[in-house]
Amino acid sequence: MESITINSDIEKLRVVETLVDTLSKRLGISDEVYGKILISTVEAVNNAILHGNKGIEKKTVTVDFTADGNMFEVTVTDQGEGFDYDHLPDPTDPENIENLHGRGVFIMRSLADIIEYNMPGNQVKMRFKY
Repeated sequence: MESITINSDIEKLRVVETLVDTLSKRLGISDEVYGKILISTVEAVNNAILHGNKGIEKKTVTVDFTADGNMFEVTVTDQGEGFDYDHLPDPTDPENIENLHGRGVFIMRSLADIIEYNMPGNQVKMRFKY
């Protein structure tokens, strides 16, 4: 449906947000589902820029959007080495509760209906029913 590739610049998140807005309106996605898609997409792209690509501006992040039937899919791919998505600290654990980082993946898992990572972990695919 749509695809966008951005440099690893946090300011480019606005371009991604605008595309989510446009696609959601075009598809008639409800405000509730739109919110889930927007927050999850921003978290995934932010993680790709800061953690995947280590903020190296010449590295890129690609965001692919597809819609099929009643499923909206967002795929975010960075040029980093990936990460072990199965062994992240639990942000709800009392010893982690005050940490400023480590909530993005937890939030994405909470909001998406289906979430999958590739091996080695430099791509996340999130699906949302609408």
